[in-house]
Amino acid sequence: MTENEIATIVVDAALKIHKTLGPGLLESVYQAVLDFELQKRGLRVTQQVGLPVHYEGIKLELGYRVDLIVGDKLIIEIKSVETLAPVHKKQLLTYLRLMNLRLGLLINFNVELIKDGIHRVVNRLAE
Repeated sequence: MTENEIATIVVDAALKIHKTLGPGLLESVYQAVLDFELQKRGLRVTQQVGLPVHYEGIKLELGYRVDLIVGDKLIIEIKSVETLAPVHKKQLLTYLRLMNLRLGLLINFNVELIKDGIHRVVNRLAE
């Protein structure tokens, strides 16, 4: 399954979750429910994956955590904030680069329309 095929399933699941739960809950709630929904759809999901930083030959365990990784191909960064800041997309792009992955979804569930809260972040992805 390609990154784009996985992303399509994730977006559909996020739409269902937002329609059911609405905005205003904690990020941890949306993360747990999205994990459940994606596994129910047959995808392999890992939560809160540690992300070390490698610098000049040393490995630094600095406490960075990726919210969800789906099928070892797609990173999902979940937010539940009033407004996304530009740094949120940059953070996801950095995670993609550090993990050598090509596609991430930044999903802010604290929006009226979930389509306004879903953003693709690409790191060298062939369309």
